[in-house]
Amino acid sequence: MAEALVLPLVVAGVLGAAGAASFGAGGGWWGRRGGDGMRSDARAARDAAQQAFYEVDSAQREVRLAVETVRAVGDSATARRAVADFEGISGRVDQVTVNYLAALDAHDLDAEELESGAAARAKHQLDDVKGQLGSALAELNDFLRKLQPSLDRAESQLMRVAPAVEQAKQALLAATNALDSVRGAGLRADDLAARLAELAPELGRLNEGAGRHGVAATLQRAERVKERADAIAADAAQLPERAREIDRRVASLRTRIQALETKAETVEPALSELRRRFTLACWQDLQRVPDQVVEARRAAEGKLAEAARARDEQRWPDATGALGTVRALLETADGSVVAVNERLRQLNEVQHDPSREIERTRFALRDAQRLAMAGRHAPDPRHAAPLDAAVARLDRAAAELEEAGRHPDYWRFLTELAAVRETAANVVELIRGDLGSGHR
Repeated sequence: MAEALVLPLVVAGVLGAAGAASFGAGGGWWGRRGGDGMRSDARAARDAAQQAFYEVDSAQREVRLAVETVRAVGDSATARRAVADFEGISGRVDQVTVNYLAALDAHDLDAEELESGAAARAKHQLDDVKGQLGSALAELNDFLRKLQPSLDRAESQLMRVAPAVEQAKQALLAATNALDSVRGAGLRADDLAARLAELAPELGRLNEGAGRHGVAATLQRAERVKERADAIAADAAQLPERAREIDRRVASLRTRIQALETKAETVEPALSELRRRFTLACWQDLQRVPDQVVEARRAAEGKLAEAARARDEQRWPDATGALGTVRALLETADGSVVAVNERLRQLNEVQHDPSREIERTRFALRDAQRLAMAGRHAPDPRHAAPLDAAVARLDRAAAELEEAGRHPDYWRFLTELAAVRETAANVVELIRGDLGSGHR
């Protein structure tokens, strides 16, 4: 009986020892389950921290893009402050990232032999890092919220860049096509080609984009390129007509030179008659007109030849300038021819009837005197004095002509009366000016 009783006790002891060995130091099945739960919690904390890290990383990239957008628009105080503030925030976010990576490296949560105490420490560290990441995310979002108005304005300006650059490129293409068309018509247009070549570096800068040169500078450059390209295209379009216009002017001025030769033939007979019938004072200032007309005609012919050569060589500004000189020379020569013939006509008229010129002048004086007295009992001295002097001047001129006898200085007489009429006209203008200003 005693032996029978001993055996169960031994078996029980052995079984107890085996059970203790199988459940480990944790104190039975519940100890193993607690270790697995702690590892699971640590892994959940790792996943949560990882998700928070992804959110922070995404937010940081978004904020960095927003800051770069604001900075690209221009070097404003707002942009500089945004860059500086973001650098400070990025430094703190980078430090939190370092802490997060350090927490991941400190614990191998996938190891089967991880003790529950180590798992607990890992969970605590990861929870702390997740809190830091949450604070970093909140700071990034708050910064982006405050930056949003500046970002909206910057994006609005950025939206203008692509269309502006495209318009500039289209304008350059149109200018190039216009230049090709002109050259196809046989016109070199070297100056237009040089102006177009000057825009090549500007096109290169436009292609580099606003990111390198800034939005404001890029928009200004695009507008400047478009304006210059449009001007080149417009000038190219006008070039064929410009060539035709120069051809017409060359032909017209050549005809005028030929006409001048015909007009000049009247000068010598008119001068001869002036010398024969009137005193020296009446025509001595016209003595060189024949020579002046000849000189002007020769100079005009030379300049016209220059203009024709410049047109053939497609030096349009030179051609235009030479034609302007030809026109001025011909106008001067025409004026000289007219002066001789007009002098003879005037002297003939006054010799035939000096009284007509006197009456014409008296009428101008009386008209000015009536206006000076209108609405007044006495004229304004500023009006009366020059008119009185003009009347006396007219009387003297008429008396001198009467006293001159057979050879009066008709030209001096006409000059004096013209000066009297000019005085009357000046007084009339003065009176009307006073009436317009309310002064009487």
